[in-house]
Parts: sequence; structure tokens; C-alpha cells
Amino acid sequence: MIRYAIALHTTSPELGLALSNFEHEFRSQTWDLGRALSTHLHYHLNEFLHPQQWSDLSFIAVARGPGSFTGTRIGVVAARTLAQQLDIPLFAISTLEAFAWSKQRQVASEPIDIAVEMPAQRGEIFAAIYSIQPTQPKESEKLAVLPNVTVLFPDTTLTPDRWQAVLKEWNRPYQLITTEANLGSSATSLLELAYAQWQQEKRPHWADALPFYGQSSVT
Repeated sequence: MIRYAIALHTTSPELGLALSNFEHEFRSQTWDLGRALSTHLHYHLNEFLHPQQWSDLSFIAVARGPGSFTGTRIGVVAARTLAQQLDIPLFAISTLEAFAWSKQRQVASEPIDIAVEMPAQRGEIFAAIYSIQPTQPKESEKLAVLPNVTVLFPDTTLTPDRWQAVLKEWNRPYQLITTEANLGSSATSLLELAYAQWQQEKRPHWADALPFYGQSSVT
């Protein structure tokens, strides 16, 4: 039975936090912190959690990247430390997957693959492709739909030419979306994606939550 769960999104200049018990309470908030993330993260975490306490949490979700190297590292380290201290599961969710889920209502109504791209360094691109099929929740669950995401092309760093070649060779209908500069609002998607895995009785250990920095590119 869920008590509460919290999600941290730190892979862009915008810190995003979301908290829910998936019954009658759901709240989220963002802060444009930029370089102040490292000094302000724990303050905002504690303020946002109130009136709940850390002992009220059943699990934590965190954006594992891609995105800002420093922001991703700070968020994953903070989430791992909290999950270890609280002895609760930690779901490390792809930044691209969370963004795709946050935009799923804006894509075609018919089943279609979603290709997500994000600018990387040195003119490269972070990219992934997903099949997203929203499913109806149980009566006891208050989410409008639950995510059902299949990874068709995992998070990869590519040159623009190689990414265009992947899309040209893709033999299924797809819609291409590009991530926004600030991604803190995707914290709600992190929480929903993690909750869907929780409902599948997945309980990932904090030590398995690893950041994705995407240094290795595909040419």
C-alpha cells in the first residue's frame, strides 16, 4: 500500500519536485535554480515535503539523464542517499522517457511511436524512441491513465546525420518531439512512470540507480 512517493528532476536548470499518495493528494513545484541547484536542493526538498515526513515515503523517483552532467549527478546522488537511508526503492527514469510521457496527450490519437531528441554537447543529439500506450487504472487509483511504455530505441548519443538515418530507416509511424530547455515540470511524469512500475511489483534497489551521461556517441 502506497503511503507517499516523491520525484526529483534535476537534469535541466529547473528543479522539479512532485509528491503524491496516488489517492487524494498530488502536488508539484518547479524552481529555476541554474547553478544554485547544489546549494538549494536539500532546502527545497525539505520545504516541499512538509507536512509529510521522510518516513512517509514508499519510494523515490529520479531523472537519471540525459541532460546537464552536474545536475544529473547531483539529483541521482541525492536520491540514492535518501533511498539508502530510508531503505526504500529508487526508480531511475530516463529524462527522455519522462518528457515523452508528459507530451503523450499532444501526439496523434492513434497508436504511434514517439521519437525524442535533446541537444547534446559538440553538436550531438541525445535520442530515444518509445511506444506509449496509456492504460486505464483500477478504480482505486486516481490517475486518469497509467503509463505503459516500451523502449524501442534506448537512450543514445548520436551525430545528427546518424539520428536522421535512424529515423529514415524506421519502418513504423512515429512523431518526433524535441525536449524543452527547462524540464522540471516533467517531475510529475517521473512519478507516474515510477508508480506504474511499482504497480508491476518492481522494487529497484538504490544501488542500481545509475546516471546516464551519454558520453559515448554513435556515428
